[in-house]
Amino acid sequence: MHTILHKKMLTERTWRLTVRAPLIARKNRAGQFLILRIDEAGERIPLTVADWDREAGTVDLYFQEVGASTERLATLEEGDVIQDLVGPLGNPSRIERVDGTVVMVGGGFGIAAGYPVVRAFREAGNRVIAILGARTQNLLICREMLAEVCDEVLVATNDGSCGVKGLVSDVLSELFERGERIGLVFPVGPPIMMKVISRMTLPHRIRTVVSLNTIMVDGTGMCGSCRVTVGGKSRFVCSEGLDFDGHAVDWDEMMARQTMYGREEREALAWYHDHGACRGVAP
Repeated sequence: MHTILHKKMLTERTWRLTVRAPLIARKNRAGQFLILRIDEAGERIPLTVADWDREAGTVDLYFQEVGASTERLATLEEGDVIQDLVGPLGNPSRIERVDGTVVMVGGGFGIAAGYPVVRAFREAGNRVIAILGARTQNLLICREMLAEVCDEVLVATNDGSCGVKGLVSDVLSELFERGERIGLVFPVGPPIMMKVISRMTLPHRIRTVVSLNTIMVDGTGMCGSCRVTVGGKSRFVCSEGLDFDGHAVDWDEMMARQTMYGREEREALAWYHDHGACRGVAP
């Protein structure tokens, strides 16, 4: 059992939980994730470990309410327990000195997943810029945290309520135009954003490493639900990733596979709203 020590609402449907998990906190490295299960009947939910405290034995988890299981997770309060936390899973991000600036491009909820990677690159002695994107200022997360570990934090919002009015791709274009010598771009967020950024960097021959967020069930590569084609070969994101060459990912296939359980997810959410949303029962 893992106790929730702190809970904070970041946006209307985005939360941060600090959970006691000393074994995971001791071993976790930037870029890894865990899988949680609220109780015996719960769905397995993969979440990136956005931060951790080895001495306190805690991990910070960010999640967005998008389905029945995450809505149910949001009903838990400080002092409640999560039955299972399995991790760290996946391979740590490759952290090194880069010849040029490291640019993290974070979209929406994915910004939290980029934070530990950015911090690690900065600790390795790199110049780091973070480009953050959201529909509106009220949906922007982790800006202050990233400001503490980045040389620059640039923001784009669709409505212009914060930073540049537009998309993260517009801000990246501005970096190209001002002559920033970029050695690595690390996009993390919605697949369509990562696809666009990867296509932008290709003609500039800038190494682009994406953190993929495919569907996962077991987290060890056995079920195959996370499968993605990279460089013409099938790869399993949970056991071989989460990081891959953005120029080699078959984005159209990946995005199509992301919708393969859409009907079941809608049915589960409808059942939860009809039967369990007020009682915290599993669909």
